[in-house]
Amino acid sequence: MLGALDYETKKDLKAAIGETLSYEETSMFGSEFNPNGTNLIVGPNAHRSRKWFAQVECRNGIIIKVK
Repeated sequence: MLGALDYETKKDLKAAIGETLSYEETSMFGSEFNPNGTNLIVGPNAHRSRKWFAQVECRNGIIIKVK
């Protein structure tokens, strides 16, 4: 799961469709980010609080869909 960096709410994340996903890796086992597929996001920040979760589809690192 990736931590959301620039999205205080899931609504903010949805508003960023078409932009590069801003995230923080949270795994100590290496990169989890998939620039051409589905990513699980926790927000607003994985280390501070977990108020919302989202499934984000990306192409070339660009957000194309948020569930």
